Amino acid sequence: MGRLQGKRAVILGASSPDNMGQHIAKRFLDEGAAVLVSGRKESVLQDFAAQHDCEWATCDLTDQVSVDAFADEAGQKLGGFDIAINATGWGLLKPFLETTHDELMAMTMLQYVGPFHFYQAMVRKMMRSAGGQGGSIIQISSATATIMLNDHAAYMGTKAGADHVIRCVAHEFGAEGVRANSISPGLTDTPMTSDAKQVPGLFDAFLAGYPLGRIGTSDDIAAAAVFLASDECFMTGENLQVNGGLTLRRNPMKSEIDAAVAAAMEG
Repeated sequence: MGRLQGKRAVILGASSPDNMGQHIAKRFLDEGAAVLVSGRKESVLQDFAAQHDCEWATCDLTDQVSVDAFADEAGQKLGGFDIAINATGWGLLKPFLETTHDELMAMTMLQYVGPFHFYQAMVRKMMRSAGGQGGSIIQISSATATIMLNDHAAYMGTKAGADHVIRCVAHEFGAEGVRANSISPGLTDTPMTSDAKQVPGLFDAFLAGYPLGRIGTSDDIAAAAVFLASDECFMTGENLQVNGGLTLRRNPMKSEIDAAVAAAMEG
């Protein structure tokens, strides 16, 4: 029997093929959970649900009305839920002084305001005083919420802010049976980083910062999510650094990345 047998999970941020949210969904299905995947791309969600025999529903995280409606729909389709995961993100890489107001607002809506509303909607469904059974909320964060990386300020700031909101949820709703934790990957081999992976030498520039000697995968994150979602987990308000030890060291400086790329292209 799987570690999540009988659990019901909603996974937001699973509407891009083979992304981290979809990897988490597949691992949860393997562990026995009933799963509902969500995001903005209806056709991708439909295809995934058909292939993996799970539920789906669209949700625009930047629209509170959509988030609240999604919580109701997910609850109806799954008969309630015990696990809620936010795996959305936008990898904006732009120098600090060049980041525009519109980009900052878009990033804030996607990675801070939207997640805040998502946590609210999930807690309302999970809290015991409202008829729920408690549950586990999991935020996919980033090592860069803790350690530095050039040209990433809007991304880093919003991820760090969401991590602190998760701590607030853990603090305020533990008595309601709700646990809330974050997972922080480092550079991970995903569709979001596929363009970067094609740049000669770029991944190698990061590799020296990983004590465990390799770049992380979506399956690494899915494994950690299984633990946080399971009844074995006596943990709340924490940020798991699932990044091969990267946060013991650091990301490379821009000059180091440029040098590694230049050397690889010359070679």
